[in-house]
Amino acid sequence: ALLTQARVVVALGGFGHAEAARFMGIRPRPKFGHGVETSDSRGRVLMGCYHVSQHFFFNGTATPEMLDAVFLRARELVESG
Repeated sequence: ALLTQARVVVALGGFGHAEAARFMGIRPRPKFGHGVETSDSRGRVLMGCYHVSQHFFFNGTATPEMLDAVFLRARELVESG
């Protein structure tokens, strides 16, 4: 029930992103990408974020700075909305 009040949803990984898009009614399903923002018909923002698994950090796909950037941007969107 709380997700209906959310203004920004940060989805971890492609699976989470696809499910959040489905829940938010975003059609067609947006392409997943780290830091990619998509808005739904109500103005809520869905943000993609690489999953915080050891795999992505060990192989260099994700860094702590990349995660910080996504959550800082999410906070900006919430505070400006």
